[in-house]
Amino acid sequence: MAASLYLAAGKATDSVTHGFLPAAGRLGLDVVLLTDRPAEHADAPAPVRAVVECDVSDFRDVIDRIDRTAAPGTPAGVFSNSDFLQAPAALAAAYFGLPGKDWRAAARAKNKALARRHLAHLDPVFSADARAVPADAPYPLVVKPREGVASEDVLLVRDAAELRARVAEIGARRADPLVAEEYLPGTLHTLETLGDGHEVRVLGSFRTDVSPPPHFVEERLEWAPPPPETPQVLAQLEALGAGFGACHTEFVVHAGRARIIEVNYRLIGDHCDFLLADLLGVPLHEQILRAHLGERLAPAVPRPRGHAVAEPVIADRPGRLAAAPGPVELDDGGVRLAYRPQRAVGDEVALTRTNRDYLGTVRAIGPDPDGVRAALARFRAAHEWTIA
Repeated sequence: MAASLYLAAGKATDSVTHGFLPAAGRLGLDVVLLTDRPAEHADAPAPVRAVVECDVSDFRDVIDRIDRTAAPGTPAGVFSNSDFLQAPAALAAAYFGLPGKDWRAAARAKNKALARRHLAHLDPVFSADARAVPADAPYPLVVKPREGVASEDVLLVRDAAELRARVAEIGARRADPLVAEEYLPGTLHTLETLGDGHEVRVLGSFRTDVSPPPHFVEERLEWAPPPPETPQVLAQLEALGAGFGACHTEFVVHAGRARIIEVNYRLIGDHCDFLLADLLGVPLHEQILRAHLGERLAPAVPRPRGHAVAEPVIADRPGRLAAAPGPVELDDGGVRLAYRPQRAVGDEVALTRTNRDYLGTVRAIGPDPDGVRAALARFRAAHEWTIA
């Protein structure tokens, strides 16, 4: 019998379905998919051997399900690419004596208040419970869910009255704890890293354009050399303990200082993982799984093969998606373009002013920035997205 990878997942994502599952198959693994949404994974492709219902947010249930279903001996690996499931997966891996992330680092990365307190000696940033902000707080502040994702309910507030209004507005929708953090000006970057427990390797960086405040919707990610301040970010990640497997870090650079916005202790999302793999010319999803199987990173450091841009198509109004292209891959001169939808024709779209408004993402790779941008613009002009 093939060695088994236990993969913990919430909702179905392209990163898992089209990235990690095929990668596991190429590595000769069979996969037991643990999930609290089994209906969404009912048609999971090979090499999925079984879909097991599980409270994946509870490490005790994850351990119990693995122990019940594993073949004699231990499983080959325990893995998740979900923001919310890094700590439970890490605890389960540790229980079975398998390679994995430090559960404490996973908890710090996910909990924004905990991360700020842990990094205060390196980079003090004002952060407080959004419902108990002191009168002398350094406005403007950014209100956000303590463990949120995808820019959901992330808003700039300029004074105490606006803070109270936004907290009440968000609180009417969700009961999650909220934090209010100092607004950090500067140019927004990402840092993509991969570690095997012995070394942490920088894969590259994207420069990110976001919508104007008060919202923070990512509108474009463009490949760029890691800025000179990158060692500051790596020092902060080391302090958090975030050095194993994939890590996607968002940070700003201002006046020579790099300051972390948030750490997503998993692979970059919104189809940028596929863009990164294509740009570097490496089986990125396989490399991540190999680390979780206890293998060392490949000796060669990959170099980008050109320039790349990921640009989401963003809904500008609520309604029903009446027209949109399906998956597309094509060449425009020397530029390779790929589009993968995130919404299907017929879907109802609620305008949220978050990354949840993405209808799909266009990826473009070519030899130079100007050629990539021009080809991407031609692709957008040649296709139609209509919300009725």
